[in-house]
Amino acid sequence: MRYEFFIGLRYLQARRRETFISLITLISICGVMIGVMTLNVVMSVMTGFEETLRDRLLGINAHIALVRSGEPMRDYDKLAQQMSNVPGVVAASPTIYGQVMLTAGPRVTGVVVRGVDPDRVNGVVNLQSFMREGSLDGLKRQHPIQVDERTVSLPGIILGERLANQLGVFRGSAVQVVSPLGSPTAIGVIPKVRRFVVSGILKSGMSEIDSTLIFMSLTDAQKFFELGDSVTNIEMRVQDVSRSREIADRIQRQLGFPYFAEDWTRLWPNLFSALKLEKTVYFLVLLLMVLIGAFNIVSTLVMVVMEKRKDIAILRSMGATQKSIRMIFLLKGCLIGVVGTILGVVLGFLVCILISKYEFQLPDGVFLIQTVPVRIYWSNFLLVALASFVVCLLASLYPARQAAKLDPVEIIRYE
Repeated sequence: MRYEFFIGLRYLQARRRETFISLITLISICGVMIGVMTLNVVMSVMTGFEETLRDRLLGINAHIALVRSGEPMRDYDKLAQQMSNVPGVVAASPTIYGQVMLTAGPRVTGVVVRGVDPDRVNGVVNLQSFMREGSLDGLKRQHPIQVDERTVSLPGIILGERLANQLGVFRGSAVQVVSPLGSPTAIGVIPKVRRFVVSGILKSGMSEIDSTLIFMSLTDAQKFFELGDSVTNIEMRVQDVSRSREIADRIQRQLGFPYFAEDWTRLWPNLFSALKLEKTVYFLVLLLMVLIGAFNIVSTLVMVVMEKRKDIAILRSMGATQKSIRMIFLLKGCLIGVVGTILGVVLGFLVCILISKYEFQLPDGVFLIQTVPVRIYWSNFLLVALASFVVCLLASLYPARQAAKLDPVEIIRYE
């Protein structure tokens, strides 16, 4: 072991009359530890927010949506087959979107209708995994129900869990779908009303989706909106989500006007841009906490240099070079940084595990998800640890340089 490392390690241990120096060293280690721990936890939570939102959005929504300007698509089966053959596209499915009112007794709310093909939609989105009650097969058949003391058969419909709670309905309840775009008569436009049976309830974990979206079969949506044999969208799933914009642009160039292909990043641009910006800002702000710990290292080393002036003079008189003296105090500062960083990484990992295990609830209606998400990536932990070590190393340079500049003759003369 080189003597510089031995002396630097020895300076971390306090003698009885140097208790205050040891306390300052301990505070410096704690400062670095808290900064690294907080930074790791916040980075893991922010990464969790971004990935959880993306996974849940793409579990309910397609990677790419193809729409036609001005009118619905009539040759949608042929077009869906054509889109399935595009390189990078895994599956394509026709869809119908529309806005309606949903009523159950005295309760009324506005919702978005999504008409899907139960046999093909799971190739594009993973709806079945979000089902809490019932299944997509409930959209294929008629459901007998007692209405006004008689039994009638009604088509099935799937509601989000929050929407079902708002309307006070459950699986097997009858609801009415009302469209203001009804039939014109002599007395005005009469809204179109049709009854459905709640055949399933889904929970995506995103309050905005669970409270505003309903699903019905493609055939029922075509009848309700009087679209005939046409649809409003062709939705696609791609093999590599990160290439969805590239594939959408390729489809746009291939089809041209009046078709428009939009990928998921264009459908939710503000959300993910805000999350990335917040993640960057949090990283920079919390890095300041590590800087505070680094300033503690500066003050600790300056006090150690003042305390060890006689030791420095003795070492210099025994042949130690300025480089060796500088190395001793650099090693002390780096050891403080390494110990604080390792403790911060370990504690940060434990806090992330606790958050993930106990699923802390978020305020209802404030966030799109209901629990605090955590994603632990060792690459993020390594980045934080590396940044912390570099900051601590830079903080040690000035005190180490000042220690190396001390004149041993002057110290011995006046000590």
